[in-house]
Amino acid sequence: MSESIDLKEIHDVLIDIAAEAGKVITSSLPTINSTDSKKNSSDLVTEYDKAVESMVSQRLKAKYPDYDFHGEETYSPDHPLTDKPTFIVDPIDGTTNFVHGFPSSCISLGFAINRKPVVGVVYNAFTSTLYSAIKGQGAFLNHTTPLPLKQGDKLEALDGLDKALIALEWGSERSGPNWETKLQTFASLGKTRENGGAMVHSIRSLGSAALNICAVASGVLDLYWEGGCWAWDVCAGWIILEEAGGIMVGGNKGDWDPAIDGRAYTAVRPSPGGKGQKELVEELWRHVHGRLEY
Repeated sequence: MSESIDLKEIHDVLIDIAAEAGKVITSSLPTINSTDSKKNSSDLVTEYDKAVESMVSQRLKAKYPDYDFHGEETYSPDHPLTDKPTFIVDPIDGTTNFVHGFPSSCISLGFAINRKPVVGVVYNAFTSTLYSAIKGQGAFLNHTTPLPLKQGDKLEALDGLDKALIALEWGSERSGPNWETKLQTFASLGKTRENGGAMVHSIRSLGSAALNICAVASGVLDLYWEGGCWAWDVCAGWIILEEAGGIMVGGNKGDWDPAIDGRAYTAVRPSPGGKGQKELVEELWRHVHGRLEY
């Protein structure tokens, strides 16, 4: 069945939908008082999330009625992700940024077959920044600029965490074992080597899993480690990263082949010939204190 699927057409349709969604997202900013709490004050949902997902699902179901739809706002544990061709959608990734007017949020539109991402579109309407990829056809910024942004001999090989700019996120889960694992891991990554740490060059938090992954795919971030994301947060960015020459592995030690809905991930940027990618992952895992379980 996958051989008969026109991935280029799906890619182009998703880009059109992303542009339409962008107009909705930027038409009027919400206030925090107009949101409902999904889990706590750090994980907000707005009327815009629901409106955008409704528009996206209607468009996709009308054109592709035989494909599944897996969206953040309509997700149910009773309907888990399957091997069927599936659109995996986050209407607004970076909702907290969105409600605060911080311009680092996006729509993330992915398409997976056999639970593997094959098409990805990530669009930040506030900055008019579009990332997109089709399996086997490369990844691009704003349609024409190949990713990573540095090519050939201008792309430096990865060379250890102490030279790396990495992304980490607090997430919405602020208590329990996963929270403790994150805190201890953050501390270990930041501490000096004399104190047993990695002393990473520095740490960033864009507030959007999709945009963090795209920044890694672009080569402006070296690595992104996260626990607690969902398939809709990572699907589109995942294929963009892979097509740019980066890799996605698990967030826990030894997980070289993570499931798309595994919820713990490590994204590593492109490097000439893949040099240093495996070594950087293994170095990171040595600083993961505990195990992320979701």
